[in-house]
Amino acid sequence: MNTASQMDKDTNAEKRSAALWSIVASAVLTIAKLVAGLATGSLGLLSDAVHSLIDLGATGITYWAIRIAERPADTRHHYGHAKIESVAALVETGLLFVTAIGVVVEAIRRLFGHEAPVTVTWWAIALILAAIAIDFFRARSLDATAKRTNSVALEADALHFSSDMLSSIAVLAGLVLVALGYAWADALAAVFVAAFIGLAGWRLGSRTIDMLMDAAPDGVIERVEAAGQATQGVLWLERVRARPAGATLFVEAQVAVPRTLPFDRATAVKNALADAIRLELPSADVSLSLLPVELDDETAFDKVLLVASRQGVAVHHVTIQHIAEKLAVSLDLEVDGAMPLGEAHVLASRLEDAILAELGADVEAESHIEPMLVSAVSGEDVPAAELARIEAVLHELTASDMRLTNIHDVRARRSPLGLLVTIHCQSSPLAIVQAVHDAMQDLELRFQSRMPEVKRLIGHAEP
Repeated sequence: MNTASQMDKDTNAEKRSAALWSIVASAVLTIAKLVAGLATGSLGLLSDAVHSLIDLGATGITYWAIRIAERPADTRHHYGHAKIESVAALVETGLLFVTAIGVVVEAIRRLFGHEAPVTVTWWAIALILAAIAIDFFRARSLDATAKRTNSVALEADALHFSSDMLSSIAVLAGLVLVALGYAWADALAAVFVAAFIGLAGWRLGSRTIDMLMDAAPDGVIERVEAAGQATQGVLWLERVRARPAGATLFVEAQVAVPRTLPFDRATAVKNALADAIRLELPSADVSLSLLPVELDDETAFDKVLLVASRQGVAVHHVTIQHIAEKLAVSLDLEVDGAMPLGEAHVLASRLEDAILAELGADVEAESHIEPMLVSAVSGEDVPAAELARIEAVLHELTASDMRLTNIHDVRARRSPLGLLVTIHCQSSPLAIVQAVHDAMQDLELRFQSRMPEVKRLIGHAEP
């Protein structure tokens, strides 16, 4: 089992454990508050008991949602099942508002002529204090677990217990005032309980709706764009999008890169950015696509090479001539030497048409078809005596030509193509590449005139 899978299993187990303990705590508090509320006749305590009863149902929904959210992505749910937690949180939000409205209605009824006797007992006070303590520790524990696992359902549970704690404090204050002779205080405490419930519902509902509507978390887009700016090779990012689903943050973007960049290099740039985003946002599932763009400083030479790359052909000796206000492009097109001329001509015509489409119809485009070696061939070293003769000819040809000196590391091998000779030599470090290339080509022609069996002379010049 890989590390990521094990981490997912550990996270799911932690969420299930937290949800089960919430169910136990909610059940204990609900029963205790309900008994005390019925015994004392306190509306505040009864409303708090109803609040806890709804919390008990909500924690059950939370546990069910967490179990479903654990399921992996399938053919219908490509992004997994984590959204079910948001649905559960939305249901809990509705329950909170229903509870708050019911409590307010009963409190108003009691405040305006329908008072009910309230009996304050020491054990009711003790029970409320114990409930406050339980709510406090459960809220802290659930909130910490929700942050570690990024669970909106557990966050909803934490909000429930926090609102329970605050409403219990209001109920406690109401009972104390009733004991001091203020009978209306119990109903007023119930109104405060309803206010706490409504506030918790509003906060939870806002976050839940944002998640269901795929709202990007605050600051995420800016962090992704900052990663793009810090990644070498990235020009800019387009269509940057982020959507949370449970513990996973799905991030998508188009990565603008120069269109002249080789495909493997562009892919490396994209992968580097994906790694940078995951480093910045460890829970991110990153999906990036390349967006090749034309730069203002692209030359005609760059564009011709780009067209050849798109056509999947190899070219060299690309020459761009400016004739008055026109451009003339000439190049060597490399094809398999065994290819029929008709097929090669089709490739050449297709390449020329693509160059005209890129540079303009008034551009001249001419290609020279040239054979190239497209497969490996077998070969064997020549005998020592023949190698010595080849070296002697090379030294003789370069003795009076100071452009190429110190011929060394000579190798000669026979193959079905003919005799292939490779050499190393030296040239002035100040000599331009074109001059060195011309000197090497001149040496090859003179060498082949002395030894016609030589197919190629491949030289590596060193400064």
